[in-house]
Amino acid sequence: MGSLRLPASGFVYVDANVAVYTVENHPVYGPLCAPLWQGAAPGTVTVLTSELTLLETLVAPLRSGDAVLTQAYETLFQQPGTALVPITRDILREAARLRARIPGLRTPDALHAATALLAGCALFVTNDTGFRRVAGLPLTLLNDVLAAP
Repeated sequence: MGSLRLPASGFVYVDANVAVYTVENHPVYGPLCAPLWQGAAPGTVTVLTSELTLLETLVAPLRSGDAVLTQAYETLFQQPGTALVPITRDILREAARLRARIPGLRTPDALHAATALLAGCALFVTNDTGFRRVAGLPLTLLNDVLAAP
């Protein structure tokens, strides 16, 4: 099993699945994601994600009435070295361009990719293989990390 390699500095984008694996302590992916949050703590890298991730991660705990899990997600996105990026018109336009060029790219994925590209992220961490279709995205898939020697 490999380990997640972070850039020495800069922005690292995380998809919603990375937040879920972290907060819900996924037995395989949770520990694999730990260096992300540890790397953000000293201020060498900043973990970014779209405000859309907040929406995506809060639905299930709100639906089930799990106030503890809801708060855990809120806390994750408020820790030092972590930032939620607002969905701006520039991001919406870039997401539209991506959807126009990449058949089958879903709106949420286009918003994530556009946010990371416009923010100049040095790394995009996810487990969603659909992001492989986005040219210029500095992608790391967690399953690829697991498969590495």
